[in-house]
Amino acid sequence: MRITTWNVNSIKQRVGHLLGFLDEAKPDVVCLQELKCQDASFPRAEIEAAGYAVETLGQKAYNGVALLVRAPLQYTQLLRGLPGDAEDEQARYIEALVHGEGTAPVRIASIYLPNGNPAPGPKYSYKLAFMARLRAHARALMATEEALVLAGDFNVIPEPEDAADPTAWTQDALFLPETRRAFRALLAEGFTDGLRACEPSAGLYTFWDYQAGCWPRNQGIRIDHLLLSPQAADRLVSASVQRHLRGLEKPSDHVPVTVELSDG
Repeated sequence: MRITTWNVNSIKQRVGHLLGFLDEAKPDVVCLQELKCQDASFPRAEIEAAGYAVETLGQKAYNGVALLVRAPLQYTQLLRGLPGDAEDEQARYIEALVHGEGTAPVRIASIYLPNGNPAPGPKYSYKLAFMARLRAHARALMATEEALVLAGDFNVIPEPEDAADPTAWTQDALFLPETRRAFRALLAEGFTDGLRACEPSAGLYTFWDYQAGCWPRNQGIRIDHLLLSPQAADRLVSASVQRHLRGLEKPSDHVPVTVELSDG
């Protein structure tokens, strides 16, 4: 099972890139973030025609997450929204149990964790509260001992080697010590960083800002992650970054990241 996470930074602007990627890589499950559209505006017909079932949690102009599941895989137990705050209206979390004949089930979540800037401030407080809710929910899921993958744009630079220039990020919410501590606390629930488990070297990035020539100068950061429970990590075959998609015309500032799991 090939599972991809990709912040597309507006699905309406990037649907052609997405369809090209689906045809090229044929991932089994795709976790999308930053759709920037409501559910009714999502280009469902085009993606269903490519062989994928679609579930979205959209929001006008901001946020938005989706799960795409390629036939003949199926999904059940859909959850739209992160538990823990009934008043949270931001569209940042969608989860389902994905399964198929001959393939052991995997619970997969698409997550768009808050950016948190400026910090300190209300946006940063929301980021940390969201991370605490995510950790609590992840702990509950871990107790089921299912294969679980938390995939998405976490807006967290875990370590200095995950940034081309870490000194440029020391005052940013993505790299503040409290952010990184919260991310390590989530990992400590028993998760494996899927990409790092396969590719430990520095210089591995998933995001390049549109400004200041970051892409041609390779001034990137790694903020898109796939976190695997022990049951999923036992099935990990490979992990990769589809870096070439950042070089397309009018690209997202993020690129897809993919892990492959054995059938189990």
